[in-house]
Amino acid sequence: MKVAVTYENGNVFQHFGHTEQFKLYDIKDGKVAGMEVLSAQGSGHGALAVFLKDMGVDALICGGIGAGAKNALADAKIELYPGVSGSADDAVSSFLEGNLVYHSEIQCEHHSEGHHCGEDKHGCSGNGGSCR
Repeated sequence: MKVAVTYENGNVFQHFGHTEQFKLYDIKDGKVAGMEVLSAQGSGHGALAVFLKDMGVDALICGGIGAGAKNALADAKIELYPGVSGSADDAVSSFLEGNLVYHSEIQCEHHSEGHHCGEDKHGCSGNGGSCR
C-alpha cells in the first residue's frame, strides 16, 4: 500500500490543489517500510490526481480540498482522508493505528479569496466557514 500526504516543512499542507510536494509512505505489514518526498510536478486537482495515480498511491491524507479534486481522486480510486493538520508522520502513524482524525465533509469553495484552506481567514479555519 502507498499513502501520500500533502507536504510542507514536515506538516500536512493545507490546500491539495496548491501543494508543491507529497510525502509518500510505502506500507508493508501495517508499518512504514519506506518514505520519500516528491515534487508534485504540476498543479490543479486533475494533474495532481493523475500524478498520485501514476505513483501507485492508494490513499491520500490532506488538509483542505475542493469538490473537483475529490471527484478526480475518486475517479483515480484513491481513498481520501481530508481535513487533517499537523505532522505528516504523525498523521500516517495515526492512520496505520486506525485512529486518524479527519473530516470527510470538508470542502473548499473559496479558491479566489487568496488563501489556503486551513488558514484562519474569512471565517475558515479548515473545518468551518467556507471550508466545510
